[in-house]
Amino acid sequence: MTFKISSTLFRLIFCTIALASLSTRAIGQVDIEKQSEAIVQEGKRLFKSEFASWNGTDIFLGQFKQTETIGGYFSYPAAGGEKCIFFSKGDSPTVIGSVLFDSTKNIKDAKPDLQERSFTAEENNYYTIRLTALKAINSDTLFKTYQNTELNLIPLISATERKVYVLTGPKENGKVIIGNDYLITFDDRNTIISKKPLHKNILAIPFGGEDKEAVAAMHSHIPQTGEFITATDICTLMLYEKFAKWDQHLVIAEHYVSIWNCKTDELLILTKKAWNKIYKKS
Repeated sequence: MTFKISSTLFRLIFCTIALASLSTRAIGQVDIEKQSEAIVQEGKRLFKSEFASWNGTDIFLGQFKQTETIGGYFSYPAAGGEKCIFFSKGDSPTVIGSVLFDSTKNIKDAKPDLQERSFTAEENNYYTIRLTALKAINSDTLFKTYQNTELNLIPLISATERKVYVLTGPKENGKVIIGNDYLITFDDRNTIISKKPLHKNILAIPFGGEDKEAVAAMHSHIPQTGEFITATDICTLMLYEKFAKWDQHLVIAEHYVSIWNCKTDELLILTKKAWNKIYKKS
């Protein structure tokens, strides 16, 4: 379910939430705060990767003309920022170019490199789990595709885990896609351990056009999706929030309401009971 919130109603709700959040934190919700921090950290990690892939693709394609030789791309943390690399087609691909973003994510400061080379050991792991995830997507009915959308793979590797998130992106402008996302986890040999959907449904939330007055939007989570906003929700919102010009996005679950501040990229989680009181007052 999706909702749009008018600017007048939003201001009333926002002021009440600002006061309620102070009392909520004063009471102390240590476990919820820890979960919130973990979700935000993962969401921003996803966003950094996808931001580099989005903008790296535009920069790379502006300079690289043999587009028929491109086999794919992925991004990963490098040199204090994020690097998006592009690899060739075939059974033994090589890196055919890269774009490096520093920590400021300033597109004007991005550094393209069209030198062809072999994968580093780290890059080979990213490539391997991405390729394995792609094969799973193409062979397993767990993964669904919808008209005018595409599946985007985001490989993440740390000292303790290897995984690929699969997000659904729109092929049409003016829409934010929430849901139809998945998580594939791997062992240290790059073998799949588990595959699971993160949302049980898919939502297309339009923005712009007739929705210019909407300064916030909401969607709901069924119990199988979980009580809180997901890392993939946060990644998607950070990618589109400036285009949609939303101030907030709310996720309504059975027992909690997650409030994502699109201006400051911060998360507040309230109990459903507290949220209902706020909404009634507004």
